Amino acid sequence: MTDSLNQLISASLLPLRKQCYSRERAEELLAARALHDEDPDKYWAWVAGQQRWIRPWTTLRSGGLTDFRYFEGGLINVADNCVDRWAEDATAADTAAIIWEGEPGDSRTVTYRELAAEVSSLAAGLLDLGVTKGDVVAIYMPNLVEAFTAIHACNRIGAIYTVLFSGFGADAVVSRLRASAAKAVVVADASYRRGKLVPLLDNLRTARRNLDHVAHTIVVDRTGRQVPLQRGEVSYAELVSAHPGGTPVVPLEPNDAAFLIFTSGTEATPKGVVHSVGGFLVGTWANAHWQVGREPGDVYWVAADVGWLTFPIQAVVGGLACGMTIACYEGALDTPTNERFYEFVERHGVTKVLAAPTVLRMLRKFGDELCARHPLPQLKLVTVQGEPLDADTFGWASEHLAGGVPIVNAYGQTETGSTWTYPVAGVDDLKAGSVGRPLPGHECVVVDDNGEPVPPGTKGNLLLTRPFPTLARTVWGNHDRYLSTYFGRFPGRYATNDEAVFDSDGHLWVLGRADDVINVAAHRISTMEIEAVVTAHDQVTEAAVIGVPDDTKGTVPIAFVTLMAGADADAVRADLIRLTGEELGGYARLARVYPTATLPKTRTGKIMRRLLRDVLVTGRPEGDTSAMEDPAALSAVVTAIAGSAAAR
Repeated sequence: MTDSLNQLISASLLPLRKQCYSRERAEELLAARALHDEDPDKYWAWVAGQQRWIRPWTTLRSGGLTDFRYFEGGLINVADNCVDRWAEDATAADTAAIIWEGEPGDSRTVTYRELAAEVSSLAAGLLDLGVTKGDVVAIYMPNLVEAFTAIHACNRIGAIYTVLFSGFGADAVVSRLRASAAKAVVVADASYRRGKLVPLLDNLRTARRNLDHVAHTIVVDRTGRQVPLQRGEVSYAELVSAHPGGTPVVPLEPNDAAFLIFTSGTEATPKGVVHSVGGFLVGTWANAHWQVGREPGDVYWVAADVGWLTFPIQAVVGGLACGMTIACYEGALDTPTNERFYEFVERHGVTKVLAAPTVLRMLRKFGDELCARHPLPQLKLVTVQGEPLDADTFGWASEHLAGGVPIVNAYGQTETGSTWTYPVAGVDDLKAGSVGRPLPGHECVVVDDNGEPVPPGTKGNLLLTRPFPTLARTVWGNHDRYLSTYFGRFPGRYATNDEAVFDSDGHLWVLGRADDVINVAAHRISTMEIEAVVTAHDQVTEAAVIGVPDDTKGTVPIAFVTLMAGADADAVRADLIRLTGEELGGYARLARVYPTATLPKTRTGKIMRRLLRDVLVTGRPEGDTSAMEDPAALSAVVTAIAGSAAAR
């Protein structure tokens, strides 16, 4: 193992086994792993057996990684499993399905019985507008109850939904509506974000001027302003109230397309990844079942945006399929004050939280004193995903948050449709920064650039070696693009395009995107390895390391950092340059360090390193910026670069 990887992995806490939820849970996981060891498809048969089928499947799986199909011969409906089955259960019907709070402080609680009625009525309304099985419906709104109902109304009738980030402007909306050929859009008139109104309906109206195929717009009156509707627009509330009888669920073939989600990147044409009806339901049920583990009295808060696939996985589909109570929050987690996260957990009795690692870094930055004022005795689990979790943030949260709550670090991708590797809390050992071992039903390998497996302690390319139900089936309208993107480099195996390493205990460490590996004077190193040293500094709360061109070394590492309040920026800068050289080697020594007030992130909390590289190299962002949470962050970076140049 290289010295830098030793540095990264040795920064983890000693393996720590948390108290089991129950002996039964541990035994169930051991049984699931035994099924996998016998035959992974037997495990998926068990998972499928936990769902309600309209007609049982006859063939569990056919085909390989590029052309697989699951549960052939069967018929199923996602809304039936996520909503109806619980509404029909005398015990569950009046249990809260969704506890919602808006940024201004308004709130709403919806039971499974109420959710089923609204979903069915909206589905009937969509049918009345001419939306049928196979039509695409775009959902352009923030975290609202209506996001749940719109998704499941589509599921109920077999329409294909696509969720657009509520932070998208008109241009980003146009490109995705055009690429999906959406027939209808469900939109909120506006959303609240950091105390301001985001004009979603106005953005959509601008977008529709260039689109003829969008026949209907269903408008949710989020703000109560009763905005006058224009031609082609209908009121969500009126559409629902006009169809009190609802409509029956449509039996669907499990491999039918359920939804498409657009990945952001540098491509001119958005890439719509397609997930299936039965596969996504079965896999996300398993995801929520193992990752958070439903217990009596649980309130599960998925602190993410509905436009991030994590939200449908863990909340809208996986969470409801498990019969959980889902907490849902509309706005920014630091609005109107830094206490909002803690207050939300207290107010709604949240017992388990899923978030991006940036949320924990934010809480750490807010300070130990604020954390101590909110002990959160009911909080039992925090699980994070979306980007690597650094050891220092893991250690802080494990020690301070809720008096020592287990922190589960999970890994997955938009294309995998689920997080497929993580330690199961209460059963598996936890290591800071590790994403545990692959869950039953999943198999992977780490290989060199020639496709040959590498031994433990050696980093390489992370590949998936067999299909599983939630894996994406295609790219919307362009299957060749799907094949070339994910199977072109390593034929017959799915390329995650991430680098990773297995340690000697069999734990997987994902080191970041393969294209974030930099080559400094013929030495290859992952930017995450350098970030692990940078974030270990007690005055650094967040960091992003990128590689930029250099005439002598080819590429040199540069760090952007946010600091604790009161930190001496010049002293920290000198420390980081010295430490990276001492601990990783002279070739990994930071060439420059830019302290900045904030970093550009997506609404999911992922740092947009590509934009940092663009601004530093060309002076402006070159690629897609539509997923950026706060445009002011980019201005802060430009100011930091200019200030550093002036100082030199």
